[in-house]
Amino acid sequence: MPDSVTGRPVLLGVLRLKELSILLVTIAAAGYFTATSDAFNSAENYQTIAQYVAPWAIIAAGQVMLLICGEIDLSAGFVFTLAPFTLTLFSVNGAPLWLALLGSVLLSTLIGVVNGLIRTVLNIPSFITTLGMAFLLQGLVLIISDARPVSAPSGNWLVEVFGGAAWSEFAWAVVIVALMQVVLSATRFGIHTQAAGGNPVGAAESGIPVNRVKIVNFAIISTLAGLAGILQGTRVGSYDPTNGGFTMMFFAVASAVIGGTALLGGSGTVVGAFLGALLLGIVFDGFNLTGVSANAFNVVLGAAILLAMVLNVSLLLLRKRLGSRELS
Repeated sequence: MPDSVTGRPVLLGVLRLKELSILLVTIAAAGYFTATSDAFNSAENYQTIAQYVAPWAIIAAGQVMLLICGEIDLSAGFVFTLAPFTLTLFSVNGAPLWLALLGSVLLSTLIGVVNGLIRTVLNIPSFITTLGMAFLLQGLVLIISDARPVSAPSGNWLVEVFGGAAWSEFAWAVVIVALMQVVLSATRFGIHTQAAGGNPVGAAESGIPVNRVKIVNFAIISTLAGLAGILQGTRVGSYDPTNGGFTMMFFAVASAVIGGTALLGGSGTVVGAFLGALLLGIVFDGFNLTGVSANAFNVVLGAAILLAMVLNVSLLLLRKRLGSRELS
């Protein structure tokens, strides 16, 4: 049997790895900055990269699920901003820290449920729904905080777990990414999510509760965004009303898209989004170390998104072509 025939299944198996392209690019970026900066490979710098990556990856883990089912959440960055201030509000009014933390996360979940209900019951596009919610939450943050930062809690074991310890925020990111990848690829809910985005009419006709799936995914991303906001603010030591917002949300979306998630729904990978966030963190950190202007980062970010889209489409076509040849 010709080598080209025997090697085709192996090649097809490699190409089916959705994270392959972004993994190779991430390794190449790390190798480049290792060669150009002596400070890149140090424990302190690894921690700096982890601090960049963690919130993007946590929010992206939820955004991937929502994008796969054909929706998007533009308000996640403002849930990220609001959650720490609701925690503070509960705490100031006498709630113990654990209860304030729980209440803040549950309120974040409720915001996602409201987004999902508006989208599915009133049939308002998620872009419009969550854009309106984003501005509403931004106003609430400014009212609650009086447009001023506040100190984060301290001196409690919960503080160490939820962002206070050096690597706790990144550890949360890794656990959440792993958990959400399992949910996406190995559970009925994950299959329903992919079906809801890939073929919503067919999914509904086969008995999948498409609207319920979307509402749950709206709730997931808001919950994760609120948790990420608490983790980062606690790590920094203060809650800032100017933190998060559209910038945080777009970095999460960029991580998802660079990692192979289709904006039109139907396919994506949480691990890919994590690698996308890692790539952005490495590039951002590497630019700082090598003295490249931060303004150039947006150029790289835009080029990376465009290149990722082109590469993902090209790999998809190649997979289909090799697959059809294999069947024939």
